[in-house]
Amino acid sequence: MIRFQFDQRVTARITLAEILWLQGFPDRAMRVAQENVEDAKSLNHELSLCNALAQGACPVALFAGDLAAAEHHVAMLLDHSARFALDLWLTWGRCFDGMLRIRQGDVATGLNVLRAGLDELPRYRGALRYIAFLAELAEGLAHAGEIANGRAAIDRALERCHRNEELWYLPELLRIKGEILLREGAPDATAAAETHFLQSLDWARRQEVLSWELRTAMSLARLWRNQGRLGDARHRLASVYDKFTEGFGTADARAAKQLLHEMAQGPGRLS
Repeated sequence: MIRFQFDQRVTARITLAEILWLQGFPDRAMRVAQENVEDAKSLNHELSLCNALAQGACPVALFAGDLAAAEHHVAMLLDHSARFALDLWLTWGRCFDGMLRIRQGDVATGLNVLRAGLDELPRYRGALRYIAFLAELAEGLAHAGEIANGRAAIDRALERCHRNEELWYLPELLRIKGEILLREGAPDATAAAETHFLQSLDWARRQEVLSWELRTAMSLARLWRNQGRLGDARHRLASVYDKFTEGFGTADARAAKQLLHEMAQGPGRLS
C-alpha cells in the first residue's frame, strides 16, 4: 500500500468484478465486489476501501440493478470520502448518488446531483468513469424530455470514447445514442437507431461483453417488434438471453424475460 497507494489485491478484484459483469456473470460479479469491500474494510486503509467502493461495488450494483446494494455502497463511499477529505472519491460518490436517484425515479434531483459531480470531475487528471457518468446523464436527460441536451451529452461521450480509446463502454454508448435518436423522432430516426443498435451488437460480440449485448438486443427487439418484425425480434433477443447461465434476478434479465413473454403473446402486447 505504501508503494502503490492501494492494496493491489483489492485493485485486482475490482477489475475482476467488472469484467465478470461485462462477460455476463453478474452474480459472481456482485459476490466478488462485496467480498472485496469486506476485505478492504479489514485492512483499515481508507483509500483501498474507497477504491473498492467507487471502482467495484457501486458500479457493479448499479449495472445489476440492485438498488438496495447500490444505496448501501454509495452511502458508505460518501461517508468515508467526506470523513477523510478524499475529494475525488467524494465527487465519484456524488455522481453515483445522482445515478441512483435517477434509477429510483427521482429524475430531476438525480440529474442535478449528477451534473454537479460531472462539473467537478475534470479537475482531476484522467477523470476515470467520466464517460460512464456522462452516458447516464444523457439517458436521464432523454427520459426527462430534454432530448437535445441528451443528444449533446451522448455525442460528447462518444467523442471522448474514441479519442481516449475507452472502447469498453462503446456498445452501451451506441445503444443509448440509438434510443435518443428514436425519442427525437426525426424522419430517418428509425433507420439511424437501427444502425446504432447493430453497431452496438457488433462491438459487444467482438469484445465478448454479453451484458452489453443483452441490453442492445432488447432495444433492437423493441424496435423490430414495433415495426411488425415480431419473429426477428424474438429470435434476436432469445439468442442472447439463452447464453446466460446466471444473473436471472438482475434488472436486465428480468426485463428481457418480460419482453420475451410479451412477444410470445403476439403483436397486441406492447410495453
